[in-house]
Amino acid sequence: MLKSSAARKFDETTSATEIRRPGFGGGDRPPPVQPNAPVLNNAHLAVLMLLGAEVMFFAGLIGAFLVFRLSASVWPPPFQPRLPTGVTGVNTAILLASAVTMHLSVRNARAGAIAALVRQLTMTALLGAVFLVVQGYEWVRLIHFGLTASSSVYGGMFYALIGAHGAHVFGGLIWLFVVWIQARRRRFSKSGYAGVQTAAMYWTFVVALWPVLYGLVYLY
Repeated sequence: MLKSSAARKFDETTSATEIRRPGFGGGDRPPPVQPNAPVLNNAHLAVLMLLGAEVMFFAGLIGAFLVFRLSASVWPPPFQPRLPTGVTGVNTAILLASAVTMHLSVRNARAGAIAALVRQLTMTALLGAVFLVVQGYEWVRLIHFGLTASSSVYGGMFYALIGAHGAHVFGGLIWLFVVWIQARRRRFSKSGYAGVQTAAMYWTFVVALWPVLYGLVYLY
């Protein structure tokens, strides 16, 4: 059956209206969904949480040291050996230098300079190892002169604070060794060097903590 002219005109008007009907959000197609980039990846967040726990741990040790230090009429106690401030001052400069080489490691990783990255990681680990060896040598001498963890509160707090920091330096050296192996195997690139960044975060914390401990324990 043939449609009347009025019916045909209604169909044409309806079709034109459907064609001109706006799509999702006023356009012809829905807008593309853009994923939100995280501010921090999981590795950085994990290291930040670890460093937060470490700050609280050392804050407790420093607080205990200050309680004993301020309540003592004589510090260090009589007949206890004095700490080697001169040698430890030079050793402090060595550890601070390792923070510079660690910073250069991150910069080389960002630039994709793998050979330079390996060299700077090697220098950082060597400087950290020298610091730890010198500290260990001084601890052996102090024990020989009678300063032990059980000799007095002075000795106990010394080995608690300085020993805890030494353990963290040793842990940082292990971390650097793992990153060094990955760098040698070219696991890092301009777009992916989170392993170097997280190691640098931890090492920077270890280095920055030491001048505080040196000033409190050796000089105060």
